[in-house]
Amino acid sequence: MRFVVTGAGGQVGAEVVGLLERQTRHEVVGLDHHGLDIGDRDAVEQILGRVLPEAVVHCGAWTDVDGCEADPERAWRDNALAVRHVAVAASRIGAHVVHVSTDYVFGGAKAEPYHEWDAVAPQSVYGSSKAGGELELQRHATSWTLVRTAWVFGRRGRNFVDSIVARARAAEPLRVVDDQRGSPTYAPDLAEALVRLAIGRHQGVFHVTNQGSCTWHRFAEEIVAAAGIDPAGPIERISSSELGRPASRPANSVLDNVALRLLGLPLLRDYHDALACRLGGGLGGTG
Repeated sequence: MRFVVTGAGGQVGAEVVGLLERQTRHEVVGLDHHGLDIGDRDAVEQILGRVLPEAVVHCGAWTDVDGCEADPERAWRDNALAVRHVAVAASRIGAHVVHVSTDYVFGGAKAEPYHEWDAVAPQSVYGSSKAGGELELQRHATSWTLVRTAWVFGRRGRNFVDSIVARARAAEPLRVVDDQRGSPTYAPDLAEALVRLAIGRHQGVFHVTNQGSCTWHRFAEEIVAAAGIDPAGPIERISSSELGRPASRPANSVLDNVALRLLGLPLLRDYHDALACRLGGGLGGTG
């Protein structure tokens, strides 16, 4: 198959490109924000019309949650309108679109994990713009897969794991929120699932995360332990209000991977195993 991958400079997009390049039976064109402005309709049309991919894995987005709160127009352009451009252009050439969305489309009030049929209720500009992108995909793509994921950490780019490790090794005090619960997801594992869903042209909404859930505080403790670091002191528990971020985050955004289970598709491994792989220098995904 021939693929186009947007957001190829990010944590997830880079892993998708690398995976497809290693699977030499596939051809892949990876586009970072320098190679394609996803908010430019004409540019998207020209690229897809020239490459003629059979599948587009759309990882491109503006994922700065607090930045989106400060600049809503850019958020809607890059996270919603851009999906319209990709969906329309892909439909014209008969390409399947796999679009990556987020747990932040949910409000966080539910006590149980969110499944694929729960109603969205975003609490931030970022979440709202990503929910808008979901609507654009469903309205304009003729063949599509919507993948919601959460709390992504990988081998490149900014992520929570690297931040905690760096601060712990520098003996800096660690204060981490303990009133947000979610599903950590390892980018190489997610990339494998995205490629699998693209090749199979599995239609519909899927939640794809590593198995298990935790709070950010618990995750920080597990990161420090897995990295073998003796921090300067205990990791302090704080509330979201104490952290004082501009954008609201859902208190509970654990994603239940119901659709994968019901269809008999592989689930990602437990996030503890993925974390051990990441901090142990492992290269692989779930296999």
